[in-house]
Amino acid sequence: MRIGELAALVGVSTRTVRHYHNLGLLPEPVRLANGYREYRLRDAVALARVRRLAELGLSLDEIRDVLADDRGRELREVLVELDADLARQQEAIGARRARLAALLAETELHPDSTVSPDMAAVLRELSPADSAFARLDREMLMLADAAADPAGRAELIDLMRPLTEPEALARSHALYERLDALADAGVGDPRIPALAADLVAHLPAEMAALMVANLPDAEVPAAPGPRGDGEGGAWLEALSAELSPAQAEVFRLVVVTLKERA
Repeated sequence: MRIGELAALVGVSTRTVRHYHNLGLLPEPVRLANGYREYRLRDAVALARVRRLAELGLSLDEIRDVLADDRGRELREVLVELDADLARQQEAIGARRARLAALLAETELHPDSTVSPDMAAVLRELSPADSAFARLDREMLMLADAAADPAGRAELIDLMRPLTEPEALARSHALYERLDALADAGVGDPRIPALAADLVAHLPAEMAALMVANLPDAEVPAAPGPRGDGEGGAWLEALSAELSPAQAEVFRLVVVTLKERA
């Protein structure tokens, strides 16, 4: 088949095919005597594979690594793997459409509509409406829910559920109230150490372990400032930028305590 037929078969433009040739992601067939390239089924499979990997957000180097693993395998093996990729994509699209259908079925949309139903239920129980810090915590949890894949979202919800038990819920609301009271306080406020200790004691063990695993190596500074500590550092920077100095100091002490216990 010619380049136009190949591109139409896979659903890309001829310009994309040539671009992949230039990047070295798609082998370029030897030109025939008439000057045309002659593509075969394996070329179509390779092109579909590159397109699929690019859609998944893999970098060029990652795509090259995957394609290198494909070389030397039987065509049937590559086709089976490609079919599995497409099935996963179809499943993900189906889950998104189901979520959209549930949203469209609601008579009134609200902020919780953008998160999974299970997380929305947890947030409604956990966050008192009159707490400024609870609203911030709610936004961070909504962000985590939106960024997680289905397995990570389910894990997050499982970690949160113990906090919605009646006694834990009462403690959560009391802790939110104490954090709100530090909105205008400085880092030397005497209420800070006790509040940090009570927050650590309040965290379920599995949640505390996960937090430690995702924390940067450096301690969290008491005041907001730039930190290049990877994903954990970025999360802490985003959080501390919204906090008062006293609130940020509470969480610095929480981090220090969790690391010491780990």
